[in-house]
Amino acid sequence: MSLFARELALRQPRGTRRRRWLFVPYDQLTDAIGPLSREHPAELGIVLVESPWKASLRPYHRQKLALVLANLRHFALEQAAKGIAVRHVVARGPYREALAPLVAELGPLRTMRPAERELREDLAPLVASGAIVELPHEGWITTTAQFEASQPGPPWRMDAFYRYVRRETGLLMRDGKPLGGKFSHDAANRRPWNGVPTAAQPPRFESDPIKDEAVELVRTRFASHPGELDAGALPATLAEAEATWMWARHACLPLFGPYEDAMSVRSTTLFHTRIAPLLHLHRLLPRRVVDDAASLAVPVAGVEGFVRQVLGWREFVRHVHEATDGFRVGAVREGGPLPPAYWGTPSGLACLDTVVADVWREGYSHHITRLMVLANVATLLDVSPRELTDWFWVAYTDAYDWVVEPNVLGMGTFAAGALMTTKPYVSGAAYLARMSDYCRHCAFDPGSTCPITPLYWAWLERHRVRLEGNPRMTLPLAASAKRGPERAREDAATFERVRGTLARGEPLRPGC
Repeated sequence: MSLFARELALRQPRGTRRRRWLFVPYDQLTDAIGPLSREHPAELGIVLVESPWKASLRPYHRQKLALVLANLRHFALEQAAKGIAVRHVVARGPYREALAPLVAELGPLRTMRPAERELREDLAPLVASGAIVELPHEGWITTTAQFEASQPGPPWRMDAFYRYVRRETGLLMRDGKPLGGKFSHDAANRRPWNGVPTAAQPPRFESDPIKDEAVELVRTRFASHPGELDAGALPATLAEAEATWMWARHACLPLFGPYEDAMSVRSTTLFHTRIAPLLHLHRLLPRRVVDDAASLAVPVAGVEGFVRQVLGWREFVRHVHEATDGFRVGAVREGGPLPPAYWGTPSGLACLDTVVADVWREGYSHHITRLMVLANVATLLDVSPRELTDWFWVAYTDAYDWVVEPNVLGMGTFAAGALMTTKPYVSGAAYLARMSDYCRHCAFDPGSTCPITPLYWAWLERHRVRLEGNPRMTLPLAASAKRGPERAREDAATFERVRGTLARGEPLRPGC
């Protein structure tokens, strides 16, 4: 028997038969919402499923597996200590197969509607038969009705949704008007970072036997999965989640705004809060963190940037994901294979190699490196948007289908066209040189030899027909046309050379 199983047995209350039972998915690890927040512990039981089967579906980063497993086990112990009966099940197959025998024993299970489409599909037969009774998911800040009322869509626009829910919730509003005079302070949040002020250092966490056992289980059972394991960087208890949020409030949010878009070899964090994995597991509640942020005495531009990410973008993408059935229709999926550089083979591009190394070391990089390095390079190479999406899904500790598919298919690669964004987020080397220090550590010169710039121009020409109807692409397409046919041929040749070199797993070199 594992240490966790012994500890859970010690905490289990007596008299577990006459209880109402809930299935708590792996990403609803909270008792601050739903039936757990309202019903008496002595009348409740919860079912928690630990699933090596799901963990093996994809080569998930080992830090992600350890994060989910350690939090699920600590949550189980927290609830048992409150007097709630806990049934912990290890699933060797789909969740429905693990839960069906428990329904026969305990009666129908209630559950809040799963956030992940993948889990909803798994459980659909049990929901259809009445074996599982689906309740509304109370972790979201906004409703489908609010999303639909915010705009006629599709296409959908985050800005319209964000303005609507700001007014509805009253967050960062005074007398019906946004604090600071405007809804978005994004234009003030575009400073590069030169090392001053000192970047925030993420908290480290004490070892504990439950966490250590979970980490060791992942280390041995999923030894073939990529990514480093770092127990000291892994918040697993409710107290550690709270400590993370306290650190984020005091060390990050006061300076988050101005440096939100900056990138550096010296810090993966800069002033980003790094709370997304805990938000998605509901160890921290989204409504709580935006309320806390709004009450801080820090510059409004920084607070607004954070609130826009949580209340705006996070809520927006989950609505779009549901409305499109996970982008199953309408998104481009075809393209070339993802280069080995994304799995750690050197590419010769300092920006790409730095961020990839960060990801496999930490399971993390912030949203601009995801968009303007990882997604940008892959898009310029015409990599399959679906393959890139799946890579993000396995590589990041905060990646779940409802967030990663909109972020990559909808925004990062423009594979869904103008469905939820107004333009493709692609750039040449000038943006990277302006917003990061990557170029200083690269063999390529951003102004002359870096292949990312000709890749950008070549991409515009290859996709000109698709882009010509987009008003936000008028100027870039006009600039590309002025380069002339000779430079267009050179750009196209660079694309073929770079794509072939990276596909072979070889590094790029200046002059080759």
